[in-house]
Order: sequence, then C-alpha cells, then structure tokens
Amino acid sequence: MSEMHDSRDRRFASTLARGLSVLRAFRASDDGLGNAEISERTGIPKSTVSRLTFTLQSLGYLSHARRHDRYRPGPALLALGNVAQASISFVDLSGPIMQRLADETGTLSLLLVRDDTRLLIVKTWRPRDVPSLWLEAGHRLPLNGTSSGHTLLAAMPKDLFETTVANAAGDRGLTEERATQARSDAYSQLITRGFSITPPEQYFSGNIHAVSKPFQSRDLAEPVVFTCGAMPQDLTVERMENEVGPKLNDAVKELERIMGQPPSMSVRE
Repeated sequence: MSEMHDSRDRRFASTLARGLSVLRAFRASDDGLGNAEISERTGIPKSTVSRLTFTLQSLGYLSHARRHDRYRPGPALLALGNVAQASISFVDLSGPIMQRLADETGTLSLLLVRDDTRLLIVKTWRPRDVPSLWLEAGHRLPLNGTSSGHTLLAAMPKDLFETTVANAAGDRGLTEERATQARSDAYSQLITRGFSITPPEQYFSGNIHAVSKPFQSRDLAEPVVFTCGAMPQDLTVERMENEVGPKLNDAVKELERIMGQPPSMSVRE
C-alpha cells in the first residue's frame, strides 16, 4: 500500500497513516493476520507493525484472543462501520434498488469506493437463486484494467485524479499516460450512454466482465462506483451494452432522483 500522499505536508500525521494502513491490510477472507503478514502487505517494518497492532488492540480496533493468536478486526471497527453507514444515507437507500438490479440481471452488483490507490468493495448484492462471482466486501480491485477503476478515474476531479495516479504508479502497469487514456475512454462512454465498459482485452483478470457507473453523493467529497459483474459466459459484451449497462444506468438515476441530486457526472463539468 502506498504511503506517498501528502506526506511532505507538515499537517500529515505519518503514524496515523501507518495505523490506518494496518487496518486496511485485513481482507474479508482472512482468518486473522500475524505481524509478519501485516508487514508484508503494508510495507511497514515488522518492529513498527508490532507497536501499531499493540496500540490498535489496546483501543479495541484489533482483537487478539490469545498470546500467540493472530490479529483480527475488533469491536471498535464494527462500531465505526455502523456509524459511517448510518451517516452516509445513500448506502441504505441504494440497497433495494441494487438488489432488484442483481435479481433482474443475474449479476453480482457492487458498491466500490477508493481506498488509497485501489478500489474497495463495501457492499455486494447477490442475485437470488443464481450462482455468482465470489467477491465479498473488503476485496480490493486495481484502478488499471477494471471497469470500476476506469469509471472512477473518469469521475474524479482533476486534482484527485492526478494525486491518485501519482501514488498508484506502477500498480498493474498503471502509468500517467495509461490512466489518462482510460479516463478519457470511460468518460466518453459515460457521457454518451451513461455507463462504462472496459474492453475485455484490457482486463487485469480474464474471469470477469463488468459494467460500471459513478455516483456522487452529497455525503462524500469524491465519487463512488456501482458495478454489475459476472463470468464472461454469463455477461457478454453485447449483453453489457444492450441490457445490463442501461439497467445499471437507470438504477443509479433512480437513486439520484430519490436523493434529489443532479446527475453524478456533473462533478467534472
């Protein structure tokens, strides 16, 4: 995980940033993490990780049931998550809309946010009675080579785009030139048809097809992304273009109407 950001700014608290990096290292599929694993995932020296995990455990943000047990997210994180979800109104409002979309299209519907230099899945809606991709909240996706990532790059304000790309340089082959092209291509699609599809030959993984649309909530300073995804044999490019993409576009527009908000792409105009 990158620690670049604005670390040269005197207001930047490096210790706090490292502590948050430790918390971000955990994934939903993990059965706990040891200090060595956290160090490997974050790039923070193990000796520093040991001090951070001890502090986070003492404050309840990590749990450590036995002396030599592995660390797991603690109850204080659960409390923070509940407070955040309750204060960001669109998350609950989007639930019925996105579940209906998942059921109608047979795709896995996702809500993703920027997490440092990647995207973090924060909500999933699975189609009822239909096998779907095994992606859970907490899973991270790269900016480069995903419909979600290219859509987020397109919806970002210019200053955030420049900072994010500088910090993410090299991740999955991301360069400033590549990011600029992906941003331009996705933006053109969003303006002309309301959703964005990254060409499958550019995907970082060949086992998923996905279509995405950004959403800018009044509650947040930057856009988030709604995405529908499935295996390529279940979600062809033709189906994304003619069925799932338009339905995703309508779903996000419905959320915007409920919240009394203008179209989300207006954030760049």
